[in-house]
Amino acid sequence: MKITADKVVEVSYEVSSEGQLVDRMTEERPLDYIHGMHMLIPAFEAALEGLEPGAAFACTVQPEEGYGLRDESLLTDIPLKAFEVDGKLREDLLVVGYRIPLLNEYGEVQQATITKILPDKVRMDFNHPMAGKTLHFTGKVISVRDATEKELKEGLHGEFLPPEERHRCCHGKGGCHRHGEEGHCHDHEDGHECCHGEGHEDGHHCCHHQD
Repeated sequence: MKITADKVVEVSYEVSSEGQLVDRMTEERPLDYIHGMHMLIPAFEAALEGLEPGAAFACTVQPEEGYGLRDESLLTDIPLKAFEVDGKLREDLLVVGYRIPLLNEYGEVQQATITKILPDKVRMDFNHPMAGKTLHFTGKVISVRDATEKELKEGLHGEFLPPEERHRCCHGKGGCHRHGEEGHCHDHEDGHECCHGEGHEDGHHCCHHQD
């Protein structure tokens, strides 16, 4: 069966930038998605069109086609109190380089990277880690099947359901490279979950770590 619209596809891949491996999905933990739903970077999805299980693929994605150029205005200082849970500062989260999820004032999950810790605030970078980077993908198609009516309506992992009907804000198997957005599902190896807690003046909520 070939990859065409409305097919559920599983692929393994490696993606590198400037000679460094930046992401990998294995055959044991593949990326799965519904083809033609515009959930992936367009160039990545186009490289898979028409392929069958076992086929290898490769593509190069320029920043403008992938995660965009870096935007320095997305560097934001957040009060240190935003990292308190039940009145206790989560010092285990305050590590430069940690990428953690925050809830904004609209209840949306936004990923941000800690770039600097100051006495009373934390500097966060809301750019995607791959913003401004040229990405080189190589991989293999593992499986292709027809999507069910339920999957087409609700999404492969429920991503088309209303927020209140989703079990968790980050769920599903593997990662998705969605063009220009952070609202995709991804398993977090560092154990960070979606954030919750009381809101703060900056509009972000504190984070909760899965022990």
